[in-house]
Amino acid sequence: MRTCAARPDCFSFTAVLAASADLHDLNSGRKLHALLLRLGLRSSLPVSNSLLDMYGKCSCPSDAGRAFEEMEERNEVSWCSLLHGYVNSGLLDDAHRLFGTMPVRKTISWNILIMGYARLGEIEHSISLFRKMQLLGVEGDVTTFGSLMNACSDLSDPRFGRMIHAFIYQSGWDVAVEVNNSVLSFYAKFGFCNDALKAFESMEARTIVSWNAMIDANMKFGDVHGALLLFLKAPETNVVSWTAMISGFARNGYGEEALSLFVDMKRNSLTPDDFTFGAVLHACAMLAVLANGTMTHSCVIRCGFDSYLYVANGLVNVYAKCGDVEAATQVFDGILRKDLVSWNAMLFGFALHGSATKAFEVYKDMLAGGILPDKVTFVGLLMACSHAGFIEQGRAFLQVMESVHGIELDTDHITCIIDMLGRAGHLREAGELLGSCSRVVSDRITDTCEALLSACAVHEDMRIGKMLGEKLVSEEPQKEVGYVMLSNLFCVGEQWREAEKVRRVMMEQGVKKVPGFSWIEVRDMVMEFVSGSQSVNHMIDMHNMIGLLNYEMRNPSFICFSSE
Repeated sequence: MRTCAARPDCFSFTAVLAASADLHDLNSGRKLHALLLRLGLRSSLPVSNSLLDMYGKCSCPSDAGRAFEEMEERNEVSWCSLLHGYVNSGLLDDAHRLFGTMPVRKTISWNILIMGYARLGEIEHSISLFRKMQLLGVEGDVTTFGSLMNACSDLSDPRFGRMIHAFIYQSGWDVAVEVNNSVLSFYAKFGFCNDALKAFESMEARTIVSWNAMIDANMKFGDVHGALLLFLKAPETNVVSWTAMISGFARNGYGEEALSLFVDMKRNSLTPDDFTFGAVLHACAMLAVLANGTMTHSCVIRCGFDSYLYVANGLVNVYAKCGDVEAATQVFDGILRKDLVSWNAMLFGFALHGSATKAFEVYKDMLAGGILPDKVTFVGLLMACSHAGFIEQGRAFLQVMESVHGIELDTDHITCIIDMLGRAGHLREAGELLGSCSRVVSDRITDTCEALLSACAVHEDMRIGKMLGEKLVSEEPQKEVGYVMLSNLFCVGEQWREAEKVRRVMMEQGVKKVPGFSWIEVRDMVMEFVSGSQSVNHMIDMHNMIGLLNYEMRNPSFICFSSE
């Protein structure tokens, strides 16, 4: 238009300023501002409002404020555009002051402020504004109630959400499908399965968002079968539906089903997004099968999501869990802007595979890059120290965690420390730590006891081991772990009668031992070995090979010559 020497009018400027606002293109917006001043179109109210909206959406509240002050004429849109500009920039105090001076405060202005407080986590302010809104006789709309329900989902207490839901029902807004979708998400977040189901069934009209919310809710409740039925029953599905199913399968331990569904999704010509790949990579990491991870990686590259941080972090985690630390390092080095999750994933990769020194180097580089560690970081460091036997280094990390970074000791840290001390044979110190931190680990006492009991079996400490084993059995008499570990401890100490007694008590309690199993990947096939099973081909050859390897490890000077 400019090239053809056609003179733009007010309508032209409102359109291109709106485009700049939607693209958050501040540079183009400022050029347009200069041009409309030169053409004398600044006094147009629609153009001025578009200019305000552009600066607000580009997070330039000072420029928006100046544009607002220069306006000869203002209307409700002008006030709301500036209000949104302040809220969008997180200047809630300025927004509240402006809100107080507005000549007319209609529902949209209340909604802007309510959403602003909710977005920044100040939910109580959002609810307080809603109360004032009701006292002044201003009626809410779909946006009001949807925002409030979403805000209540972020609270730790569901009471406010239930109160808002009751108000929605009484005021008749429960017929609005958008509001009902927010109600569904609220109940799913708090794990209220029956309430979510009632809300879903009472909906007169449902959109694809409603079905997706209910699918995700069932997956969060652990009802995988129910989620699958909803997925198959839904009148239409989209990438969000498929991602919710894949993510739900992975979260609930159905890794193979998650990957199978991803293949079906590709066959249905649906293009996955970064969240889909994140869910698939989670399933790959859980299965720890490298071939699945590499195939997913190739799909990621082909779809152009390899530069997405969320996906790249998932790839680092997959390769680390599958034992290919070199590939994990390559992906990690290719991440331009690493976040805390990136660093933690790489640190854990080295820690899990015994490369404690490299894990410490990652930690130092992370601090040098200005990234502060969290409790997960120190779990990885303590795990690295445990596997490498670096007791003093572990103690040093523990002191830094508490004194320098102000991170409180939790169950995961204590379990790592007990495991570290137990592996090194410091059983008495580990036992004293467990006793002094019993309140901290009360919710996961089994994990900490298991770590120490395992160390007792290795170092044949019958006294501490027996005490811990009996504690495990008394704490959780319906779980097998206490009985099995206590029985194994007695077997190590050749106390066969005591071991038999434990097994007998276990049978009397009706507790059954789940057979142990392991698996390896050979030529893109997963071979599973279950304790007591003889179903694997070439079992005799494998037993012979294991015997040979055992002999070689015990006799390093032994040289075996092939008979061929």
